[in-house]
Amino acid sequence: MAVSARKRVLVGVGGGIAAYKVCSVIRHFTEQGHDVHVIPTASALNFVGAATFEALSGHPVSTTVFDNVDEVAHVRLGQAADLVVVAPATADLLARAAAGRADDLLTASLLTARCPVLFVPAMHTEMWEHPATVDNVALLRRRGAIVMPPDSGRLTGTDSGAGRLPDPSEIGLLGDLLLDESTALPFDLDGVRILISAGGTREALDPVRYLGNHSSGKQGFALARAAAARGAEVTIVAGSTSGAGDPAGVQIVPIASARELSDEMSARAAAADVVIMAAAVADFRPLAVAEAKIKKRDAGPAPIELETNPDILAGLVQARKRGEIPASTVIVGFAAETGDDNGGVLEHGRAKFARKGCDLLVVNPVGSGKAFGTEDNTGWLLSAAGTETALPLTSKTLLASRILDALAPLLDRG
Repeated sequence: MAVSARKRVLVGVGGGIAAYKVCSVIRHFTEQGHDVHVIPTASALNFVGAATFEALSGHPVSTTVFDNVDEVAHVRLGQAADLVVVAPATADLLARAAAGRADDLLTASLLTARCPVLFVPAMHTEMWEHPATVDNVALLRRRGAIVMPPDSGRLTGTDSGAGRLPDPSEIGLLGDLLLDESTALPFDLDGVRILISAGGTREALDPVRYLGNHSSGKQGFALARAAAARGAEVTIVAGSTSGAGDPAGVQIVPIASARELSDEMSARAAAADVVIMAAAVADFRPLAVAEAKIKKRDAGPAPIELETNPDILAGLVQARKRGEIPASTVIVGFAAETGDDNGGVLEHGRAKFARKGCDLLVVNPVGSGKAFGTEDNTGWLLSAAGTETALPLTSKTLLASRILDALAPLLDRG
């Protein structure tokens, strides 16, 4: 997501082996034209040298409050920042930040910063799950800091589990969201279970070919990214995706066809507080799937008979009416429309909303380079209360935040 105005970004680097990955985070912000200052801890310089950070940021690097004393750097850097990103945020660094320590340039700058602060933890699983770290993270969040959930995977040595630094592109996308002055990222979905479908379905013709669509899954994954940052427990049921990236701290369940998607969503919806159908589901599937590759014929291809796929969104709404899904579950749908001789995009969206019966419907214009596979999106948000909110063209991550803002008040937090 491109942020139009040049901003001042502080990147604090903790003393963890993942420090080398932060070089890509620094480049993410500098390539967008932002003024980036890097403040490593002394331990971080054991992993990546100061010269690397200076070359990437274009600014000198210091760890101590005793450099550039005449400029009062330990105060000015934080005061002037539009965003602070701390990665990797080690267990020690989180503890010092939570305690309000100011014993080096980074922690002193954290105390003077009045902008959004994003901590990106990285440590061994036992350290992440230790009650001291859990309490420190909760305290930082209560104070308004954003603590990104860590990824799961291979750690230092042979260990594997929660505590891996998220992909630098994920950190950059969340940082972009925080740089937008119209966006807040409250920790208001703590414990909320959100089930999201994303990507396109593929309906097999034979072992080689399928019927599909151009969905990349980026909008559904953007919703997952923003929801996880706000505290939600997120599961994505994902079909075909392209360049969507895997959000940290999110469970991903792969599927291929519409029937597989229907089965997974139906099985998981009863345990969710929010269900978001962002996937592009094929309306039809071949009546029969060839066991072997269909060969070319001189007479041309044989006709392919199609049958209708299940309407997953409508089915979930009906299941809620029957009591199979709790009445408090918020159901959000997506409608990808092109407009035709019978009406425009919004008109078709309104008709679909009336048929589906969900709580919110996001109507997106698609085709001609819109929505599918792009980094941005636009449309309208329709609600059961009768409101219609225009969604101006913006990044899919920012659009996701707008959608979450709309659904949060609908939750039964009783």
